[in-house]
Amino acid sequence: MSHPDPALVDVRTFAVHPLVDNGPTSSLRMVAPGAVTKGRYGLVEYRVAPHSAGAAPHYHQTFSESFYVLTGELTIYADGTWQPYRPGDFALVHETGVHGFRNDGDEETSFLILFAPGIARENFFAEMAELRNSGRTPADMTPEARTAFYARHDQVMVDV
Repeated sequence: MSHPDPALVDVRTFAVHPLVDNGPTSSLRMVAPGAVTKGRYGLVEYRVAPHSAGAAPHYHQTFSESFYVLTGELTIYADGTWQPYRPGDFALVHETGVHGFRNDGDEETSFLILFAPGIARENFFAEMAELRNSGRTPADMTPEARTAFYARHDQVMVDV
């Protein structure tokens, strides 16, 4: 018996999704952006240098975000506290769950981030890279521009 549509496998070779700088202390690889998965999920490989900030506490209203630690130690903000996670550890942050991450360790950490459903999160990372490449951060934006930036990407920053 033959399958009715043999073109239902989408292979993305390593060269198609290179590791790109995401600022002075991090890099990322858009392994399977939402555009490729038809919005089902998004998968990102993320790396953060030792003793470096990552994402400040925030939440998303329309998608969950999961973290799977590959190497090093990733400190994740969850349940109101920062906790270290090691290779093999997994954290699922449901919609509206406040979370953040950073690398408090002495070596680079690498981890996977899974977004579900697969909104076009790659646009958020591209805009952040543009800001950083111009020597700016969201803090340098006007309050109105910063609010619009985060709203465009379903990211609500939280003071903790």
